[in-house]
Amino acid sequence: MKIYTHSFDIPENIIEKTKELAIDTEAMGLKTDRDRLCAIQILINRTEVHVVHFPEINYQAKNLKKLLKKKDIPKIFHFARFDMLIIYKYLGILMENIICTRTLSKIARTYSDRHSLKELCREIIKKELNKGEQSSDWGREQLTQSQISYAANDVIFLPEIFDHLKKMCERENRYEVAKSIFEIFPNIVFIESKNFDVLHLIDH
Repeated sequence: MKIYTHSFDIPENIIEKTKELAIDTEAMGLKTDRDRLCAIQILINRTEVHVVHFPEINYQAKNLKKLLKKKDIPKIFHFARFDMLIIYKYLGILMENIICTRTLSKIARTYSDRHSLKELCREIIKKELNKGEQSSDWGREQLTQSQISYAANDVIFLPEIFDHLKKMCERENRYEVAKSIFEIFPNIVFIESKNFDVLHLIDH
């Protein structure tokens, strides 16, 4: 698997060749209003990873935004709500055509309450993910090789996990439920970006 790193944006020639994306993000923390976006890693067509680093608060990223706006490209996440929310806040892109493996796992793997990426890699890919760089300084001037490898591993396995979970859902006649949830993710993210609690709004 080829891994490329970029500062602030991707090369323009990536856009036209992309048919599928797997996406993850890194931030200074988990509160999007306080903790800024530091990196976006994308797996393109299951063949190459591009890690886009934002060492400073500069989110113009013309080419990356153009790619993420494309509605015809499926975008696989593990925790779509968080990644979509922080991308919307800092890049201004509310993405569509969403797949979330965490949501899919909760629908397919009702025999378990463990739905982390690490757990899915262990069960489905038979690989142990090293999460040691998760709590590190992603806003530093230059990423370390360990951070780059960590970022890449968070997207490399998503398509295979998605394929496996989709087959499970189809076998149990549950994939239509998953699709209906994927379709409303942009609306959920938009509402949460305005600091409203979705569950509170619909709770009677």
